[in-house]
Amino acid sequence: MEQENKIGMGYAASAYILWGFLPIYWKLMQGTSAGVILSHRIVWSFVFMIALLLFMRKWHGFIQECKIIVRDKRKLIGITVASLVISMNWLLFIWAVNSDHVIQASLGYYINPLISILLGILVLKERLTKWQITSFLLAAIGVTYLTVDFGIFPWVSILLALTFGVYGLLKKTVDISPMFGLTIETMIVTPIAVIYLINHQINAGTLPNVFQLDALILFGAGVATAVPLLLFASGAKRISLSMVGFLQYIAPTLMLIVGVFLYHEAFTQGHFVAFICIWTALAIYTLSKTTWFQKLTSKKSAINHAYVAEPIGDEKQKNVN
Repeated sequence: MEQENKIGMGYAASAYILWGFLPIYWKLMQGTSAGVILSHRIVWSFVFMIALLLFMRKWHGFIQECKIIVRDKRKLIGITVASLVISMNWLLFIWAVNSDHVIQASLGYYINPLISILLGILVLKERLTKWQITSFLLAAIGVTYLTVDFGIFPWVSILLALTFGVYGLLKKTVDISPMFGLTIETMIVTPIAVIYLINHQINAGTLPNVFQLDALILFGAGVATAVPLLLFASGAKRISLSMVGFLQYIAPTLMLIVGVFLYHEAFTQGHFVAFICIWTALAIYTLSKTTWFQKLTSKKSAINHAYVAEPIGDEKQKNVN
């Protein structure tokens, strides 16, 4: 069991490390429009997943899953909307990176767990603990301070967090394996991506040179997309949800480091205060989800209840008499 846990942590951590350094990959194509990069990312992710399914001899299972989804209207709508939402998230992330907004992208993925809390309240009618409420308020204070100090609402961060949060919510409604899920999601939007690329080439008036470095990098976008997702899926099966929650901060932390130290993006006082608020909020939220903390608060609550229930002073003496 311990060995399985270590393997799971290794897979999950590897996924988050790859996601953290992903901005460097998209920066290699800075001269290419975000729409073209996204379209290639979708098409080659689909091609890679089909090849992987054939290699792993899971094609029959994939076809059966497709038939089930087609017959289930709720699942079909859920996965279709999910594919559109994650495409929007990918497009915004690529645009943010290539427009020198890596720090804002980092902030978005720090905010994401807290957006998920909000969606849980609004959509799933989940109840919050006082610690989760505290986390959400701290994050809101951080975003508000950044908005006032910077003079611009951090819409890139909020939209990245919101689209990924909605994607996660939609995935809850569709019970499907990560491998089949990614294949179907990319399959749904691949026709749109292909039409976009054909139209782009017609307008450009030239045929792409597949032997150029940019073309090879675009072809590799499928692998860059699929590999960390598959690593994450393999890791998440083997470790606890609280450990997944702890490890997920690796990616935005690496993005922040890359943005500040590699691409020399400005990290202002407003950013510092906002990140401190959000880091504190995430620390409180993550700690509140641990078994140790839940046992501690339950024990404290029981002691307080016993103390209130126990008569004191003259009242206790009166009861004895």
